[in-house]
Amino acid sequence: MANTRIRSTTILALRKDGRTVVAGDGQVTLGDTKIKGSARKVRTMQDGKVVAGFAGSAADGMTLFDRFEAKLKEHNGQLMRAAVELAKDWRTDKFLRRLEALLIVADADHILMLSGTGDVIEPDGGVVGIGSGGTYALAAARALMQSTDLGARAIAERAMSIAADICVYTNDKLIIEELPS
Repeated sequence: MANTRIRSTTILALRKDGRTVVAGDGQVTLGDTKIKGSARKVRTMQDGKVVAGFAGSAADGMTLFDRFEAKLKEHNGQLMRAAVELAKDWRTDKFLRRLEALLIVADADHILMLSGTGDVIEPDGGVVGIGSGGTYALAAARALMQSTDLGARAIAERAMSIAADICVYTNDKLIIEELPS
């Protein structure tokens, strides 16, 4: 089992009508076995002004959460600056470079995806998905944003439900954090 790839998670972030929502499912798998159904991969930071979610290895994701939170403090809560500084460290630091995870971070103004290759991407359309079911949730959220009057939270719930119906590594035990405008 040492070489078995751990697959876990779908994280979706979107902004609609001034509301920012980050949602994550709770499933963790090891190979073809469900290990846990209620993992928490989304959390708030900066006294509830920033929300972050990770997809990938749990230990790596938690390490990145801690590093990102430290960068936020170092840069007085400036999301963009903290994200760029973390991405630079992640790409150049020998330890961090080995981490297998992706991050989504958001505040009232920005939604960003961060990767270990130095990417800091602000998605077009105010919606991004990562993880094993990320593309399913992203497609569903885009469709719902264009064709319904649902609010941000309801879109995230429905899009994540659709992803859970399609992706075997995603479940419907959601953690959803919402930021006001």
